[in-house]
Amino acid sequence: MSGRLIILGASGHGKVAADIAMRSGYEEILFLDDSPQAGSCLGWPVLGPVSEAEGLQGEFFVAIGNPAVRARLQNRLEGQGKVLATLIHPSAVLAAGVRVGRGSVLMAGVIVNPCVEIGAGCILNTAATVDHDCRLGDYVHVSVGAHLAGTVTVGARSWIGVGAAVVNNVSIASDCMIGAGATVVRSVTEAGTYVGTPARKIK
Repeated sequence: MSGRLIILGASGHGKVAADIAMRSGYEEILFLDDSPQAGSCLGWPVLGPVSEAEGLQGEFFVAIGNPAVRARLQNRLEGQGKVLATLIHPSAVLAAGVRVGRGSVLMAGVIVNPCVEIGAGCILNTAATVDHDCRLGDYVHVSVGAHLAGTVTVGARSWIGVGAAVVNNVSIASDCMIGAGATVVRSVTEAGTYVGTPARKIK
């Protein structure tokens, strides 16, 4: 960890990332955002558009909710030789054998049980839980209060909605959206949006 963190994205997600960074010991936080209205975020300055990242020094974090955009920006930063920060809130609980990929964030109240693999650029949002032996692909988002039981696999860029629950020993394909409050009781093999209890694909 360096003393400076540059966050791409100065919206709500950026605020949460900055709060975790401050609690983790970063002394200076700067933002980049393409919105012309963004002058500051959580009291820290917004220097300009994300294209200015190449000329800046420090660690970087991409605070963009859209997984495709997050992946594109993170890959661009890596191509420029930038160091990507991984942010873990001090109240998060990580058990033995957990691996967290570069550029991921674990927010307040997250619980991750043993032998979980979390890919690059993932978001484990407030009070989400991930039980033992789960595998989360790159750029997965487990939303606020969502719960994954043991031995669940979630494919890249999939989004588990607020308060959703996934039973043990199932897989979710890449590029899926699991709706808020949905219950996944069997494996999801096709990309798409799934809602309800049990979760079913909608057009």
